[in-house]
Amino acid sequence: MAERVQAEQHAVELCSALIRFDTTNRGNGDSEGERDAAEYVAKVLADAGIDAKIIESAPGRANVIARVPGEDPSLPALLVQGHLDVVPADAADWSVPPFSGEIRDGFLWGRGATDMKDFCAMVLAVVAEFSRTGRGPRRDLVLAFVADEEDKGDFGAHWLVAEHPGLFEGCATAISESGGYSYHVPAADGSIVRLYPVGTAERGTAHLKLTARGRAGHGSRPNDENAVSRLAAAVDRLASHRWPVHLTPTVRAFLERTGKALGVPVDLSSESTVDATVAALGAAGSLVLPTVRNSTAPTMLDAGYKVNVIPTVATAQIDTRVLPGTEDALLAEIDRLLGPGVEREFVAHQAPVQAPVDSPWFDAMAAALRGEDADAVVVPYCMGGGTDAKAFTKLGIACYGFAPLSLPPGFPYRAMAHGVDERVPVDGLHFGTRVLRRFLGDC
Repeated sequence: MAERVQAEQHAVELCSALIRFDTTNRGNGDSEGERDAAEYVAKVLADAGIDAKIIESAPGRANVIARVPGEDPSLPALLVQGHLDVVPADAADWSVPPFSGEIRDGFLWGRGATDMKDFCAMVLAVVAEFSRTGRGPRRDLVLAFVADEEDKGDFGAHWLVAEHPGLFEGCATAISESGGYSYHVPAADGSIVRLYPVGTAERGTAHLKLTARGRAGHGSRPNDENAVSRLAAAVDRLASHRWPVHLTPTVRAFLERTGKALGVPVDLSSESTVDATVAALGAAGSLVLPTVRNSTAPTMLDAGYKVNVIPTVATAQIDTRVLPGTEDALLAEIDRLLGPGVEREFVAHQAPVQAPVDSPWFDAMAAALRGEDADAVVVPYCMGGGTDAKAFTKLGIACYGFAPLSLPPGFPYRAMAHGVDERVPVDGLHFGTRVLRRFLGDC
């Protein structure tokens, strides 16, 4: 019992310490603090008797890799991966300094508290406990604390996969961010159900740059080859297009299992009934709403240099998210919607991720959660955005979102990542540490 409490408190201390490293990633190679945070992580592992390597992809862009031996070396290894970088935070907007790691009102505050220094800290605390108690994991654990997830991963996971794939040899499965947290939702009978969505899929990323070309001219004269007009019409067609429903195995399982848990009838026979089912799930439906369809969201526009000059070229960028098995049809429809005079190219292109929904790994995650919360309803779900799983899945590793936390009712967890006043409940960290101890020790 004393060791358990020590590990839980250690996780809080580690998370606070990690937050105090300003590892802001501004994108396009502009980052700071990753090396300092990596050295701290490596020291924590060294103190636990674990040899860790710091591998830089560029000066200061540091990644930490370590292997924790398991009791049965014949078993496939588990990759446990998290990122040490964070998005920018403007201190003027925050209630507390964003890199203070302050504990206030039962919460640990700071940039990275939920994305994702909490997970990194809990993993380190569990590994340190294994060292103190002499009780190791059942299988080898490969730990990866990486740089650059908050940009493109070119200095972190994607670079490691391309340049050092041997570091992950023998890994069958991986766990990381965005899953395993409690979500309180009302059931049809008025009771409250604690859902724990575990990420088993991610939509792919197909960020597009659109380029419209036309004939330059004076703004006062008619011009039926206006690049800005062509671009605006194409962007409007993409923004207003209603993409068809496509139910992946993960999304279908989420709807069926969540509906059963909440006592909500589920009808997936048509687009209209799927939409009605999602709406009937209420708060739980918001988890799945972004993933029943593909999406094309305009986010950037650029054209012209003077109000009375019609430019030759106008460009836009479209945040396109792709469900597994749909990319060819999606791109063909985009090409049709763009119309003449508008071309597209990829700015970023990463395939969707899909891990098995029904597997011993998922069952072990569910068992670990129910071991700490007997009423937990564990369901698979598809992430609307993306993580470093997109890199590691290239190695044939089945990637899951499993960073367990217990959250109070009404806590705006999804608003925390990249948001103002990011924070995590201290009790939630304690819970997550206990769950990870069960999972990492027994899986």
